[in-house]
Amino acid sequence: MREAGVRPIATNSPAESRADAVGDRDGVRALLTGPREPLFARADALRRERMGDAVYLRGIVEFSNICANDCLYCGIRRSNRAVRRYRLDDDEILAVAHRMKGWGHGTVVLQSGEVDARRENDRIARLIARIRRETDLSVTVSAGNRSREVYARWRDAGMDRHLLRFETSDPALFAAMHPDCSLAERLDCLRALRELGVQVGSGFLIGLPGETLETLVENILLVRDLDLDMVGVGPFIAHPDTPLAGRPNAWAHDPEICFAVIATLRLVDPDLRLPATTAFDAFFPGVGRDLALRRGADVFMPNDTPARVRGDYLLYPNKPCVDEGDGACAGCVTARIWSLGRMIGEGPGHSPKSLAHAAIS
Repeated sequence: MREAGVRPIATNSPAESRADAVGDRDGVRALLTGPREPLFARADALRRERMGDAVYLRGIVEFSNICANDCLYCGIRRSNRAVRRYRLDDDEILAVAHRMKGWGHGTVVLQSGEVDARRENDRIARLIARIRRETDLSVTVSAGNRSREVYARWRDAGMDRHLLRFETSDPALFAAMHPDCSLAERLDCLRALRELGVQVGSGFLIGLPGETLETLVENILLVRDLDLDMVGVGPFIAHPDTPLAGRPNAWAHDPEICFAVIATLRLVDPDLRLPATTAFDAFFPGVGRDLALRRGADVFMPNDTPARVRGDYLLYPNKPCVDEGDGACAGCVTARIWSLGRMIGEGPGHSPKSLAHAAIS
């Protein structure tokens, strides 16, 4: 069930029409539970037709692991005293951004824990402006819930996209996992971003304790209703220093459903940017992101956080690439993508939806 009072950003949207062509709630359920290989082949073919063979690289810089929230599954939650907290200074972040072009990256993703304070909001605006002034990179921010006014400042400073996952469409499950905000508040932030003309990324965890098949179906339908530009999904993996330590993924008996979700999203909304997220490699060691790219995904997000602090930003255990040196991830990513018969996308790889909207306006 959807939360009372929560409405989608758009109705009768192109995305909704595309979903109807695949099927309604029953159709989405059938895709998730039906034969997997035909689903994967269909999603890959549609990805090639609509998005091409380019894989766009969006380098993540986890510039701070300080967080005011206490989400039950997150390794950098406020109550976790085992975390060594850090906050990169502006010059170190800019030094990484300057190197990204040589690594084939068209976007820097500024990611952090959530600290909604004026000083931090001002600092992020300053960072965005410097990156846009000093490089030709696109800028994505992933820093949690903020007011419309803050998002507008970041947009005016040069933010192209904001990534804010709704995590689950079930308001009761959301409340159980996130004591510091509600699903309605999270969706209000997504609406504000859309109204401001920012490219909107969101997504959800797959396999939270208490999740059912109907939850997954509703998650995908909410993606459709929101008409997002990018959707990042990944398997839930219990962090040992959180209240959910030792809890298995709800789909431990059927882990391949993670890829069925990627493929179904591609079929429901063919023009989505779908990243092969890092958590896939943690859940399916060494092959997870490759399989995601073969089953509908078209974006790869290398970890460009400086090596000295990379191990301190662990939202979940067994995160890959934390022991690599600075820049090492770039060469590995390029080799992986070429081995799949794909190519590195040039430029920012903006959402086809945003480009279509811009052309109309």
